Amino acid sequence: MHAEKLQGLVGTSVAIEKEITEADILDFARITLDDHPNHTDEEYALRNGLGGRIVQGALLVGLIAGASTKFLREAGHPGVTYGYDRIRFLRSVPIGAKLTVTYTIRKAIPEKSNTEAEVSIHDGEHLVCIGTHIAHFQTI
Repeated sequence: MHAEKLQGLVGTSVAIEKEITEADILDFARITLDDHPNHTDEEYALRNGLGGRIVQGALLVGLIAGASTKFLREAGHPGVTYGYDRIRFLRSVPIGAKLTVTYTIRKAIPEKSNTEAEVSIHDGEHLVCIGTHIAHFQTI
């Protein structure tokens, strides 16, 4: 992508919302084999101080992918995920949480045809996950 188009994306932001259901957690466990009892066994999670079953961290990263997909569609240029950096899970997320994922382009790297986005996930009250998403744009 031309440098000026890439630079023009800086500051662009999108958001998606998702309420986490029990089915989401169990389906994700089935697909990824991340069926740790923290996610699938209520009594285990309670007994171990989690307050109940919690969302898999990788599921949260999947929501970041969803936000990046929305961004790429709205940007109107072909692009792919190049990677994720500095993902941090700041709080446990319970079943029923209503999450908002915000994706904001903070940096353009024209020589690589990449952008870096600051990503945050909130549960309404708290910041639960942060990270950086790197998108790579095909040359046009």
